[in-house]
Parts: sequence; structure tokens; C-alpha cells
Amino acid sequence: MRTTREPGEVFGPRMTLFADVLSVGLATAVACLPLLTAPAALSTACAVLRGAGEDRPATAGRYVALLRHRLRAGDLAAGTVALAGVLLLVADLALATAGLPGAPLFAVTAAVIGACAVVVGLRACARPESLSDWPAAVREAARDAVRDPGGSALVLLAVATAVLCAGMLLPLALLAPGPLALALTAVDVRRTASVAGG
Repeated sequence: MRTTREPGEVFGPRMTLFADVLSVGLATAVACLPLLTAPAALSTACAVLRGAGEDRPATAGRYVALLRHRLRAGDLAAGTVALAGVLLLVADLALATAGLPGAPLFAVTAAVIGACAVVVGLRACARPESLSDWPAAVREAARDAVRDPGGSALVLLAVATAVLCAGMLLPLALLAPGPLALALTAVDVRRTASVAGG
């Protein structure tokens, strides 16, 4: 990534990346509206932001161009699985609050399983394999989640931050996917660098 200012450039490259992250986040939020497209949209955002480290433009235009090639049957199947998982978790937690016997233990178990599924799913979106092969991306993400617990904790913190920001000020919900994708990409790049270095 370029670290010096070009002649006549008002802001440095870090501020440009920040603006690009917000524009990619807005494009991702719009692309996620059909819900089934959410994994493909987030995966594409991670791919665009990963390209910023390789001096490729991280712009909303590049995002839209990449996303156009993404809506295949595998991407829609990934969206269906993700949506079904979220609905199942919400239903399970609703049942746990209904006062059934053993509900507190069930709620904790469901929350832990849900958190693990979120970590694996989001780490899968950040993997380059997700652009063409979701099953391989999920398998590798599950391995990464176990081998790199620090990265998994960072993913959970990124999700909590995105939810908190979106809850505090509703318009931030439209921008939250950008910083979330940046955090997921950074965790994956960190993992790649530690594997290459070790």
C-alpha cells in the first residue's frame, strides 16, 4: 500500500482508504438488502479491501464490478444457509426465554453455538476461497477459528463494535459493513502473515 502523498493530494493514503472503506460499506449494505446475498456481498467487500494492500483501488465501483460476477447458485445457497442459521438461533433464544425447564442452560449453549457459527461464517467471508468455493472457505475458516483463537476473538469484537455503532445511531448501520469487512480482512491477512512467518 502506498504510504506517501501524491503531489496535490489533499489527504494522505490512510484517509483515502478510510473513505474507500465507508463507500464499500455503503455498497455492501445495499447489496445485503435481499438477505440471501449477504455472504457474497461481505465476501466481495473483503476481496476489494484485500486488494488495497496490493495497490488495487478499493472503491465502490470495483466492488460493484466484482459483485456482478458473484451471484451464482453457490453464493445464494450460502445466503440461504446463513439466513436459516440466524432464524434458527433467534427461534431457539425465543424458546429459551419462554420459561421452559432448563432454559438458562439452553440459552447459554445456543449463544455459544451461535457465536462459533458467526465466527466461522465471517472468517469464511474473509478468505479468498469464498470468491469461488464456499465449502472450502468454510472448512478453512473452521480450522482458522480453532488454530487462531485470538483472531476469532477479534472477529467477535468487530461484530460487537459494528452492532453497537449501528444501535447507537441508525444511519451508521449503512456504513458498518465496511469497517466490519476491513476488520475481517485484517484478521485473515494477520493469519496469513503468521503462517508465512512461522
